[in-house]
Amino acid sequence: MLKVWGRRSSFNVQKVLWLVGELRLAHEHIPAGGSFGGLDAPSFRAMNPHRRVPVIADGELVVWESHAILRYLAARYDTGGFWRTDPSERARIDGWMDWSQTRLQPDFLMGVFWGFYRTPEAQRDWPAIRNSLARCADHFRLLDDVLADRPFLAGEELSLADIPAGTSLYRYFELDIERPATPNVSAWYRRLQERPAYREHVMIPFAELSGRLDP
Repeated sequence: MLKVWGRRSSFNVQKVLWLVGELRLAHEHIPAGGSFGGLDAPSFRAMNPHRRVPVIADGELVVWESHAILRYLAARYDTGGFWRTDPSERARIDGWMDWSQTRLQPDFLMGVFWGFYRTPEAQRDWPAIRNSLARCADHFRLLDDVLADRPFLAGEELSLADIPAGTSLYRYFELDIERPATPNVSAWYRRLQERPAYREHVMIPFAELSGRLDP
């Protein structure tokens, strides 16, 4: 059976569990990281020398890094919808995955969610937070333009293109922050909320993380 290590409140673990849910894969979730610890255990370090979650084990195969896991699961267990079989369509999906990881995630997850929500108020760097908020506003306006003529980032169907960026939406819309008007992003978010796997694995209250800088 597929095994998934990580804590359910971890952003990167949520990406993986969301896809696991979409593919309806039987799996065992093993809490690890944060208050659960375990990342320094020799058995975990043998799986991932970087000592980070998520990690999966599929039989004898171990995969770490969330986007590598997403691509593996889609290639192994899907019929071509989430990552496509055509190289040109796959490249377009990969582009959105990489953009989310290198642009949106650093500015939102690290700059805003960590810089604002997870940092104790007395320690917040407000100039840096405001700069991150401004960059996030640009990112979500870009997404709004892209979604003006399609329901999902890669077209008519949900794909891996949506998972990294879409995982941000629950926290983005729940935080008490300024947001630009992005009606197409809001409509996209509503479509994602209709999916049981999204509700189960992404829409997880995160109050436990407020003011906590521990990993």
